[in-house]
Amino acid sequence: MDLSVVLPVLNESENLRRLLPRLGQLLRELGLEFETIIVDGGSIDGTPDVARQMRARVITQDRPGYAAALVCGFAAARGRYVLTLDADMSHDPEYVAKMWRARTRADIVIASRYVRGGVAYTSLLRRGLSRILNTTLRLVLAIPVYDLSSGFRLYRREALDNLSLQAANFEVLEEILIKACCRGFTITEVPFTYFPRGAGRSHARLIQFGLDLVLSTVKLWRLRNSIESADYDERAFYSLIPTQRFRHRRRHRIIVGWARGAGRTLDIGCGSSLIIQSLNNAFAVEIDSDKTRLLSRRGVPVVRGSAFALPFRDKTFECVISSHVIEHIPFSESLFVEMRRVLSDNGTLIIGTPDYATLSGRIIEPIYTAVAPRGYNHEHVSHYTRQGLSRILECAGFAHEETFYVGGSELIMRWRAVAPADFRGLESGDRPQEPFAPSAASA
Repeated sequence: MDLSVVLPVLNESENLRRLLPRLGQLLRELGLEFETIIVDGGSIDGTPDVARQMRARVITQDRPGYAAALVCGFAAARGRYVLTLDADMSHDPEYVAKMWRARTRADIVIASRYVRGGVAYTSLLRRGLSRILNTTLRLVLAIPVYDLSSGFRLYRREALDNLSLQAANFEVLEEILIKACCRGFTITEVPFTYFPRGAGRSHARLIQFGLDLVLSTVKLWRLRNSIESADYDERAFYSLIPTQRFRHRRRHRIIVGWARGAGRTLDIGCGSSLIIQSLNNAFAVEIDSDKTRLLSRRGVPVVRGSAFALPFRDKTFECVISSHVIEHIPFSESLFVEMRRVLSDNGTLIIGTPDYATLSGRIIEPIYTAVAPRGYNHEHVSHYTRQGLSRILECAGFAHEETFYVGGSELIMRWRAVAPADFRGLESGDRPQEPFAPSAASA
């Protein structure tokens, strides 16, 4: 099925008599196979009967609230795309044609009142409050969407799967966008002209909506600024925190400067870093499915795979990048064997990791962990030093060329592939140390 139309309703019988015929005629003209799902919140004006007369499927939501209505509708939907709109005629059904044409541009299409070309014909007070709300949310949640509160949307089915929505009412609209964005799905807006509802009255309660939205925004802000967000690395490049922005931009300049013109390049475990997006003839391998999705939407050639068994043939690349990867996984010689295997003879290896032998490294990491507790630092399971890592790379068949430090603690080195890997000379002291873990008694 091409499309599922989900309509949450409460006492909208008159509006449904006007809306459903117009919407059905348009979708048939577009040649779509579709279904209409009416999610009823306990109407007493005959709304379910009207919907059934017009061959719509009626579902009674299992708990109160706008969010529950959407969740019920999404669960029942069978289409490859899901359309949501209000049943009060404020969302012009003919506009669905423009949204359907825009579906190839992103995973979520929003009919927006606030992008150029969009208009909202409402009272000055309501329009002003809505503008302030959406601008504040866009800045606080760092999402490039101007109309987060629009319920007139077209979703690709995959963008709605496994979202685990927690909202109770209209704040679910912002939650859907943030959680989908954090999973690497893309959003676009198309200008839309909004008119006041037709018959009936609004079911929104301004004060309750405001309280629910504040609580929801705090939770979403934490998610947006955690490593669970697929674009965490990309956003760090533009961070408002000066130290974070400096480190990411300095790292970017060094690595991209070394890798430019090096030939076919592989970036291992790149996340959403701008490094891979800045290089030509570059490929990415990433274990996280959300980051893989985001990179593919950015036009980056990417495969999902493990650094312990890279899915490429021997000597495929002239340059391999491993920036802030090895400290996140347990030490294994296979990590470095794989880097050498896929790298051509005399190829370049660029590797970066915190140097835990430096004083600044031991000082900065606890501070950064305190400032950004949901950042990457708590995931550092292998603590490398420059001396130990150099010995490992020598045994892996590399010759040292150049070293840089960022902020006195972040180690970035360039090596040349010169020999086959041979770890027989590697001593136990060369291996990275695991973070100190106090015993239960001492804790």
